[in-house]
Amino acid sequence: MASEIHMKGPVCLIKNSGEQLEVYQEALEILSAIQNPVVVVAIVGFYHTGKSYLMNKLAGKQKGFSLGSTVQSHTKGIWMWCMPHPQKPEHTLVLLDTEGLEDIEKGDNQNDCWIFALAVLLSSTFIYNSIGTINQQAMDQLHYVTELTDLIKSKSSPDQSGIDDSANFVGFFPTFVWTLRDFSLELEVNGKPVTSDEYLEHSLTLKKGADKKSKSFNEPRLCIRKFFPKRKCFIFDRPAQRKQLSKLETLREEELCREFVEQVAEFTSYILSYSSVKTLSGGIIVNGPRLKSLVQTYVGAISNGSLPCMENAVLTLAQIENSAAVQKAITHYEEQMNQKIQMPTETLQELLDLHRPIESEAIEVFLKNSFKDVDQKFQTELGNLLVAKRDAFIKKNMDVSSARCSDLLEDIFGPLEEEVKLGTFSKPGGYYLFLQMRQELEKKYNQAPGKGLQAEAMLKNYFDSKADVVETLLQTDQSLTEAAKEVEEERTKAEAAEAANRELEKKQKELKLMMQQKERSYQEHVKKLTEKMKDEQKQLLAEQENIIAAKLREQEKFLKEGFENESKKLIREIDTLKQNKSSGKCTIL
Repeated sequence: MASEIHMKGPVCLIKNSGEQLEVYQEALEILSAIQNPVVVVAIVGFYHTGKSYLMNKLAGKQKGFSLGSTVQSHTKGIWMWCMPHPQKPEHTLVLLDTEGLEDIEKGDNQNDCWIFALAVLLSSTFIYNSIGTINQQAMDQLHYVTELTDLIKSKSSPDQSGIDDSANFVGFFPTFVWTLRDFSLELEVNGKPVTSDEYLEHSLTLKKGADKKSKSFNEPRLCIRKFFPKRKCFIFDRPAQRKQLSKLETLREEELCREFVEQVAEFTSYILSYSSVKTLSGGIIVNGPRLKSLVQTYVGAISNGSLPCMENAVLTLAQIENSAAVQKAITHYEEQMNQKIQMPTETLQELLDLHRPIESEAIEVFLKNSFKDVDQKFQTELGNLLVAKRDAFIKKNMDVSSARCSDLLEDIFGPLEEEVKLGTFSKPGGYYLFLQMRQELEKKYNQAPGKGLQAEAMLKNYFDSKADVVETLLQTDQSLTEAAKEVEEERTKAEAAEAANRELEKKQKELKLMMQQKERSYQEHVKKLTEKMKDEQKQLLAEQENIIAAKLREQEKFLKEGFENESKKLIREIDTLKQNKSSGKCTIL
């Protein structure tokens, strides 16, 4: 369980060797053990900007993620630290610390782009950490955000056109938090005091003009505004004197700048309180195994020279979980059937009456643990397996009944067979004496409990197997005339025909029951699936409402700033979203 995850320190999740990214097995095993929902907080930024210090504070520790005290970058790749969430019971906090961007020792910075993209894809809160103020240099350094549409695909068949179609990303991307370290200016805009959030929004104001310089100025701002409708900003004073910065993790709080300590406390409180659970489109809550699958899928795509695709990642995850959901449902069905059915049942109806609620429970188990079952492929598989398992229980029930009846027939009719062998009935009047004793034993057999639904068939089979004995006794009984023997033969044939008719009627009745059960099973699958689809549709519509609301807020800002063209683009996006919403379509994954 997630509450049992107590890592002593971070482990490497994704190693950056400089040539390729590699997932570490130890980290995957840790994620596999986390069954509770995960809140994933990732931080990126240039090396030696204090990223690791903030992450250690979120972990509630003085040490953990390597801070580094030289000009070299310490963190390579992405490191992970999992722990019980300090404010959300039954949740796990997953902290992801990334290597510093644009380390001069790396030369080729392509992997920086992938590290940035992976941090966005895996997190529910994405922190960008930088030094100083939000100026054009800071925006230029954030060029990674403008490359996201070149690094990430929302769908397997690309149909988006850059940042002008960000709806597919908005529904998936995390909250954006910009942390500004060593901030030394007054928080004022046009001579008026502002909050750090207002400062961020002011810094994202676009510049009018269609020239190359204006476009270069606006592009990163547009990307942040369109991809990350949820934004937050924190500023931090310098924590201590320059010479002490290399020993930051060993300094006591009283040795740090008081304002810095308060700012860090405000930051950690906000992140821990407001960072949401990592979810996928449709309200799919991510736990450890699901996060593991996302990591493997995204890094696998990058290693293969492909672009990480959100839709493919979700579908890959769905394949894994839906297959497991089928097995969970079948296991539940088998366990419950074995517990609740005492074999043999007296009738097929009795067994089917016990089967139906258990089948319904199995379908619920599957639907609870499955998602995005395209064309109901896995539910169809479940239906076929449930039919096979039901038929196996029916056969087992018949086999148990047959075995019990066979033992009972041997116990009850065994003495009669011994009398036949001893010649007890090989005398005048022996035939009727035999029939009388057999009728008494048949009555005893019929009164015996727990024989099951094969009782009559097994008795008929037994009598059929002894037909030659009866015929011999009849023909050798000297007290009977030829006419009496003919009458007796006709009576015997009539009884056999009547028994055969009863067996045929029973088979027809059972066949009808099975057809009715098939229809009930189908209706149960349809009913449960319809209920789930309605719930999923509500969730998707709610997501679209949130996207539309976020875009409307952004559109109002564009209007206030006088950017009618950007406002019109958003209006077109909003109209498309509304049309899809009203027609029941979904533009997000």
